[in-house]
Amino acid sequence: MMSEESEPMRHIDLGSPPLEQPAAGHWFPGPPPPVYSCTLTSELVAKAREELQEKPEWRLRDVQALRDMVLKEQPKLRTRLDDAFLLRFLRARKFDYDRAMQLLLNYHSSRRAWPEVFQDLKPSTVKHVLDLGFLTVLPHPDLNGRYILCLRPGKWKANDYPFEDNIRAIYLTLEKLIQPEETQVNGIVILADYTGVGLSQASNPGPFLAKKVVSILQDSFPIRIKAVNIINEPRIFKGIFAIIKPFLKEKMAERYVLHGSDLRSLHRNIPRSVLPEEYGGVARHLDMSAWSKTLLDSEEEFIVEFCQPDPLEGVVLPDSMLFEGEQPGGGARDEDTFRGLRSQLYYCY
Repeated sequence: MMSEESEPMRHIDLGSPPLEQPAAGHWFPGPPPPVYSCTLTSELVAKAREELQEKPEWRLRDVQALRDMVLKEQPKLRTRLDDAFLLRFLRARKFDYDRAMQLLLNYHSSRRAWPEVFQDLKPSTVKHVLDLGFLTVLPHPDLNGRYILCLRPGKWKANDYPFEDNIRAIYLTLEKLIQPEETQVNGIVILADYTGVGLSQASNPGPFLAKKVVSILQDSFPIRIKAVNIINEPRIFKGIFAIIKPFLKEKMAERYVLHGSDLRSLHRNIPRSVLPEEYGGVARHLDMSAWSKTLLDSEEEFIVEFCQPDPLEGVVLPDSMLFEGEQPGGGARDEDTFRGLRSQLYYCY
């Protein structure tokens, strides 16, 4: 079930005509300009005020307050301090300075904790993931202005390439999605199609990597995930979700909606007008190439952002702000948990 705090899903006439398909590579907004200028519509300004406690007249004052905290408490932290970047963290934590500061530190510490994902992170290194069709972003947002990240884990097989490459592609996608201010206010929706997922995918990555993924999405990245729609899930999904659920906060767990093969159920959450034909929509066939081009065209942008020296070099973080993957002594417990859950997967299968 969706949480009561979730935004209500608006519906449209199922006979609505398809939206005009945007040109590949030109449909997603470009990166923000170096000098901040608010791009929100009056409706989104009102929404940000109501939902995020963002007051336009205090916006730059709040950004400066967070900037001052970083400079005072972590002067060695190599982080961007421009208005547009810091606003992402303030909006993600409803302009609570302390929580925004913790999110910023978690954002950087996650890179150190998972070098397999963050080292040399740029789109060209995940082209094989994009070519496989593991993920894309639908070209039209839903009626609440939320872009839809479409994942197809069944496209990946364990002997194709390391699971971490999928996480690299997801992270780069989130980094691109969070650039427009609209996404920072509206959040995103995830659509995960589990067609073709078998035991080999279900038992990979296991609790240790699942915990890291959830830690990044919940506690280390400035994005609001408003709903996770699961479709075509196999029987063993109960075992998969059993691996993930212990690490989810209650609010996030309530935002998972399981549809099975019921497209009508999916359409009650994501309107047909923005869904491709593969999911009973009217927005043409699922196109993997447009988002792939968007990411690959951003290669230099990501090199500047991620292929630089360790931003935490010389920084001492409080224990409360360490990325969860760095906590000592967790590996053995996670492996014990995995052995128990693996038996559940075999039983479900």
